[in-house]
Amino acid sequence: MSTSKVKLSLVVPCYNEQDNVELFLAACKKAFDGKVDNYEIIFINDGSKDNTWRKLKKLYEKEDNLKLVNFSRNFGKEAAMYAGLQKAVGDYVTIIDADLQQRPELVVEMVDFLDNNDDFDCVAAFQQDRREGKVLSFFKKAFYKFINSVCEIDFRSGASDFRTFRHNMVESILEMKEYFRFSKGIFSWVGYNVHYMPYIAEERNAGKTSWSFRKLFKYAMEGILAFTTFPLKLATYAGGICSFLSLLYMVVVIIQKLAFGIDIPGYPTLIVLILFIGGIQMILLGIIGLYISKMYIEGKRRPIYIAKEYLDSAERKDD
Repeated sequence: MSTSKVKLSLVVPCYNEQDNVELFLAACKKAFDGKVDNYEIIFINDGSKDNTWRKLKKLYEKEDNLKLVNFSRNFGKEAAMYAGLQKAVGDYVTIIDADLQQRPELVVEMVDFLDNNDDFDCVAAFQQDRREGKVLSFFKKAFYKFINSVCEIDFRSGASDFRTFRHNMVESILEMKEYFRFSKGIFSWVGYNVHYMPYIAEERNAGKTSWSFRKLFKYAMEGILAFTTFPLKLATYAGGICSFLSLLYMVVVIIQKLAFGIDIPGYPTLIVLILFIGGIQMILLGIIGLYISKMYIEGKRRPIYIAKEYLDSAERKDD
């Protein structure tokens, strides 16, 4: 398969998707038949602990448009997406999950939109109505509201990694080589014209999602640390507030002593103030420590991922 003729590359991160990869491939064949003539599918096995890699290799033996990347361990979805984008050669590149919550039929709609709208460089799917609990929905909305208020770039609420890019936008994304990746922010930071397409996520075909509330919270913190220095500014704000309150309290104490002759309890007041200010200082030191730790790891220049094995059907065909 000549790389110059590939119209669409599908980037498919996989973690414990042994029951989904075959059905996903079949769904792609059905959706693209007669609509997308030349496409490739890039499966990235992100250190799966089940038989995902074995299933992918069996599919690879039968198909002539697959690329397989096998990580040496679990590096996370962000690294898997980056690896897939590196291997993609299509005019359009789509990031899509293997669990069939994001249907390949929607990819066809994305491709058609880009074919007919040269002014746009990307189509991003977003969920208008999420099938999730009210508590989780509240925290997600709060996260987007907060990060949009402190960042210079815009984060679309409900937008997922399910997107189709023109290849020139992919090249810009790959130029951002930071180790701690927050792709939603990177996609916004590089700019380009994005069309947001609403969609409804289907039920997961098989298996359990690896996302938990704790992981989602950690992911949100990664986004805040990666695209805003607002937490660092809290030190200045907190210092200013504490100084103002201290001066205000000093004035109150002087007035109480001189004007009313009230005895001021020293020891309890002193302990409370020390604990209060000390607690604020520890919190702020922790925030500063988070940024320093990120800088420390980035300074090591470690690879974003390590590929244990890479298979390309096109190279096999050439041999």
